[in-house]
Amino acid sequence: MGAIEMAKPSIAILGINYSPEPTGIAPYTSGLASGLVGKGYQVRVLTGYPHYPSWSVHPGYPGRSMAENLGGVDVMRYRHYVPSRTSSLGRILMEASFAARLLPARLERPDVIVSVSPALLATAAALARARSTRGRPAIGVWVQDLYGLGVVETGTMSGRPAAATSALESRVLRQADGVAVIHERFRNHIIHKLGVSPSRATVIRNWSHVAMDPLDDKASVREALGWKSNETVVLHAGNMGAKQGLENVVGAARLAETRGLPVKFVLLGDGNQRANLERLSAGLSNIDFVEPLPDSQFFAALQAADVLLVNERASLSEMAVPSKLTSYFASGRPVLAATDAKSVTAGEIESSEAGLLVEPENPQSLLSGVIKLSENPDLAARLGVAGQKFRAENLTMDKAVDDFEDWILRLNRGRKSR
Repeated sequence: MGAIEMAKPSIAILGINYSPEPTGIAPYTSGLASGLVGKGYQVRVLTGYPHYPSWSVHPGYPGRSMAENLGGVDVMRYRHYVPSRTSSLGRILMEASFAARLLPARLERPDVIVSVSPALLATAAALARARSTRGRPAIGVWVQDLYGLGVVETGTMSGRPAAATSALESRVLRQADGVAVIHERFRNHIIHKLGVSPSRATVIRNWSHVAMDPLDDKASVREALGWKSNETVVLHAGNMGAKQGLENVVGAARLAETRGLPVKFVLLGDGNQRANLERLSAGLSNIDFVEPLPDSQFFAALQAADVLLVNERASLSEMAVPSKLTSYFASGRPVLAATDAKSVTAGEIESSEAGLLVEPENPQSLLSGVIKLSENPDLAARLGVAGQKFRAENLTMDKAVDDFEDWILRLNRGRKSR
């Protein structure tokens, strides 16, 4: 053990998303970097300018590049193109511009590079550059989303473009020294569909990156947010994008209002579909849009709600594990998941026993799930407790960072043995 402590490898983490972005991949990349620094590793992060989920660069980030130190982590930021409206072309241009900024960037000769995918093009650029350098670092790819599945399941690509995307993803992952994925279903896909060697594929679960103190005064939080004590509040927190298919929520709100049911739907966060959703819900009094909240207020909102919602398009089954689930489980509130019964999300709900599943893209089914939880407080409480138990046993940051440390040390040993 002492020898390992004396020879900790230096690490570079490459990823387009990083703190202070509040949702999505950024909290995990930021948490990994700070966790490794806390274990005594030298970590340098090369990332983009914060832009998610608003799809505009956050205020206070001028220029083409800037250096920061966040929580002991040296962070180098590079400005890249940010599309005002997300599309397959816009994402390609954003990733390509970020990759172009990384190619000439100084990596400071790390022993191990961890590249976060998305962004796939940046990972491809890092692989190409690293393989041409002396004393080549080991390269691990941390897969948060599966590109080939994603473009098909969201309907953004089909046919030859989709096949080309999968081919690029396969090539990049097969060239890496190791691939870490966030779910066993992802591991099966990259092995059986993308050709990654089983010996190079490792599952490291995302963790619950929030620490919630018990909410002492739920009534005052609800009052501050404009939520009545006699209404069932259904909260969807996070990105409002195409994957979420939140038109389903608008439809459920319309049904509830037509029937005079005391149900309020709350969409908390931002995203490229928010403006469209606001237009669709014009005239409805039982659906609210809330800007992203600071952490303490966000955690309080989760705990003050009656039901926490995951809503996905019916076509999504394999491409992603919604990051919001880790926060939801920490809150102690029941989860309602409108998702395909064969989806990764459905598997998480069934494994955790923390929520109910309802049909996706079916407003009546969604509303029926809300009513069931509202009318069965004992069931709701039991689901909430199960989510907290599942989080404590499977989704802690300490366990994830320990697993990443083991993975990185294996990558470094492989580099030395070449």
